[in-house]
Amino acid sequence: MTQSTDFPFLILASKSPRRRYLLKQAGVEFTVIPSSFDESAIPETSPDDFVRILAQAKAGVVSEQYPHSWVIGADTIVVVDDTILGKPASKAEARTMLSTLSGRVHRVLTGFALCRQVKKHDYAEVVSTEVRFKVLTPDEIEWYVHTSEPFDKAGAYAAQGLGAFMIKHIHGSYSNVVGLPVCEVVECLVREGIVEFRPGARGFEGLRMKNEG
Repeated sequence: MTQSTDFPFLILASKSPRRRYLLKQAGVEFTVIPSSFDESAIPETSPDDFVRILAQAKAGVVSEQYPHSWVIGADTIVVVDDTILGKPASKAEARTMLSTLSGRVHRVLTGFALCRQVKKHDYAEVVSTEVRFKVLTPDEIEWYVHTSEPFDKAGAYAAQGLGAFMIKHIHGSYSNVVGLPVCEVVECLVREGIVEFRPGARGFEGLRMKNEG
């Protein structure tokens, strides 16, 4: 996309390398500007409300800095028995999370928000995917915990990494489990006229920012 302005056209307000990879793989061009929003500032309500509000808050912080840009914010949580599992802070916490998920179905919720402050545009959606784990042995849990993979992942596992060996079944969006529901995000970007399909072009071609006057 050729920029005709001095501000980014589309911003991903996340430092997650997984979200960056998924959006780039879809052919969307964007600038990464991680949000500085403090996640602990959001009180836990229902899991769906929590992850949606958090995505909106993350996008909102960056949108205040770049009011003319479109900004995508996102957050992913794992939910079992209506309990939110965040990122484990220790090996003991990772063991507990994996033991809780062992042999069971849990939900992965990703909230994503799209906003542009100058147009007072604010859209948010939550996508849910069901994941079933195999029954994990103590040795499997201990091995996985010592790979260090669980420690920046909600629910203490990475579906796209070594943690794939634990997953028996996924019902819904796989990319949602990784961290961004690509289908729904791209649908939103197309609906808002931010990107469009152009026959013969590689991937998506971003639309230039219109002259708003």
